[in-house]
Amino acid sequence: MRIDASDIRDLNLLKHYRIIRKWACKNNDLNDAELELLIYLDCMDMFTRKDFEDGTYSFSWDNRRWNKLLQNDWITLWRRNNRTTQKYNIYKVSFKGKQLISRVYKIMLGEEDIPTSTRRNSIMKGKSYSDKVYSFAINNVNKDKER
Repeated sequence: MRIDASDIRDLNLLKHYRIIRKWACKNNDLNDAELELLIYLDCMDMFTRKDFEDGTYSFSWDNRRWNKLLQNDWITLWRRNNRTTQKYNIYKVSFKGKQLISRVYKIMLGEEDIPTSTRRNSIMKGKSYSDKVYSFAINNVNKDKER
């Protein structure tokens, strides 16, 4: 099945990507590269440490990124190596990571709103100037899909 590019463009998937990405990162203690790397790894389903390193070439180098994602349960060990038949560990994006990615997709497709309560979205507290700007933009994103 071939999908026409104009059909994809009509979905307007990337129209509010920046605001959605900022919301996801700010509320989950991730940076942009970590979120995009999780999306990349999720598309692979299972991956090795080498796959992770290959995926990081398009991002700024951060030698602590792997440990941060592993310690904060964004990626999990799926199968441990045993030094005979399994020569390396295999990892997966965790349930927590898959839930976040799924939520980002739903918001991008207009199936779900970005939360506007201060309890579920720390940006809405408006502690900084950029938070105030993003909260205004979040309200515009939520209104935009009503049109």
